[in-house]
Formats: sequence, C-alpha cells, structure tokens
Amino acid sequence: MSAKRKEEKAQEKLYDLQYGVKKKKGIGQYILAVILTIYTIIVALPVVLVFISAFTDEKTLASEGFSYFPSKWSLSGFNAVLRYGHQLIVSYGVTILVTLGGTLIGLLCMSLFAYALSRRDFRLRGFLAIYAMIPMLFNGGQLSGYIVFTSMYGLKDSLWLLMLPICCTTMNIIILRTYIQNSVPEELMDSAKIDGAGEWRTFFQITLPLMKPTLAAVGFMMATTYWNDWQNALLYIDSNNKKPLQLLLVNIQKSIETLLNAGNIPASALAAMQGTIPQYSATMATVVMVVGPIIILYPFFQKYFAKGLTMGSVKG
Repeated sequence: MSAKRKEEKAQEKLYDLQYGVKKKKGIGQYILAVILTIYTIIVALPVVLVFISAFTDEKTLASEGFSYFPSKWSLSGFNAVLRYGHQLIVSYGVTILVTLGGTLIGLLCMSLFAYALSRRDFRLRGFLAIYAMIPMLFNGGQLSGYIVFTSMYGLKDSLWLLMLPICCTTMNIIILRTYIQNSVPEELMDSAKIDGAGEWRTFFQITLPLMKPTLAAVGFMMATTYWNDWQNALLYIDSNNKKPLQLLLVNIQKSIETLLNAGNIPASALAAMQGTIPQYSATMATVVMVVGPIIILYPFFQKYFAKGLTMGSVKG
C-alpha cells in the first residue's frame, strides 16, 4: 500500500472519530451479536422462572412443578412474607442503612489508600502495598474474627459489625489505584502542589472528582455485597430491630420448613398443610424481594462498569 493511500485511510479514520461516522458492520459482528443474544436469553430464563414461580399457586407448584406457564396464579407466597409487616420494614431500613453506610465508608477508605499507593514519591508505598496484599492471601478464620470483634472490640449486636469487616478489599483497592495511576494525570497533581495545595486538598478537589466512574462501579459492587450479606448478621446480631432483610427472610424460610417438618403433627394434617403453606412460592417470593431492588438499580449503574473498570487498564 502506497504512502498516499495510508494517509487517506488515516484521514478517513480521523474523520470518523471526529464526526461519529459509524463503520460498516462485518459478518463476524452479526454472528457475535447472535451468540450474545442467545447467551443472554439462556441466563435470563432462570431469573424469569423465579419471578413466575413467586406468583404461582403452591398446589400448582406441588402438582405440576415449576413452569413458565402455570395453570393457576396466586399471591400466597408474598402474603406469607408480608405477614412480618413491621419487622419487614425495619429490616429493609437496616439493610439500606448498612448498604449506604458501608459503601460510603469503604469508598472513602479505599480511595484514600489507593491514592497513597499511586503516589510514587510516598516512602511507605511498598510497605502499604504488601500490607494490603496480606488479607488477600491469609485469613485468621471465622472463630478468631468472632473473638476479636466481640471480646476485644465489644461490638456484639452492633451495626458496625455489618459494615466494617467487608468495607475494604484488596481487589477494589487495586482497581482504584490503577485508575488513579493511568487516568489522573500526574502533571495535574504536580501543578496543584506547585500552587500550594496539600495532599488532602489535592485528593478531595482534584483526584476524587476524576474518580467518579470507577467509584460508581466499585461502589455498586460493594452495595451488592452488603445487600446480600446475611452471615455476619447471623453471627453477631441478636436484636430484632437490627436484623437486616436477608437474615429475616432466612428466618422466615426456616420457620416454614420447621413447621412442615414438625414430628408431632399427624400425617393427615401435615399433608393438608403442605398444600396450603406456601413453601416453594414463599421461597421464590423472598428471592424476588432480595434481588428486585438490585435489578431495578443495575441499569442506572451499568454504563459505569465498562468505563470505570477498563478506562484505567490501558494508559493513553
């Protein structure tokens, strides 16, 4: 190819980038689109089945099994869960508080840590990098953590135990640090330093605003973790007014299973109860109530994932 032709092609690419002219799609792109569409449908089918089963009559589930086209619909599963009306509202409030509080605390701590690791002139940079990697490789175990949190720190039955243990993770720190190194120009921070700005001002007024895409992506992943967490609540929370939503729904499901598996109930009464107590539909209703808010919020944060997680991966 001649030099003139190469120059013309380069100008065409530049024109396309400047004015948004779309390139023609090849056959490979159409094939990839079809494959991804089929994969999306396959992944979405179980989720759709869960939602349909939550609105299916319990007797229909027992006789016909799980189906995308049930013969009878019912709200008995949701009614069984909504009987815990006041406690359900309290648990929703606790979960929202823990999710928002833990996410904000984690983002602040991890972004400060990542900022320190990104500064090449910081003397403790290597030590802190090793310090951050240790929890990723070694773990003291659940028993030791329980003893430390309850006996040494005295945080038994405290909402802090639902937020602090999982607010900082090594992988998220690495993501934030990489973004700062590759997407926040050092010249910008150096110029702020020349103008008399200290590290705190440089971080909060320059670096942190430029980290919005990756903060949104990491924050949504953290919020999902907090929203789905119930093991810490099972270990540390005793008061009903501090139980998060997931623990309450687990207790509801266990109560239904205990009632159906009780040994002192006659066989005839147990057979009748199995047709009326919404065991399976209540289980699906709890799943819908847990994942419903995440599914609603995900489209609003989806655009930040690719931008926040990949923008810092390649240095421009």
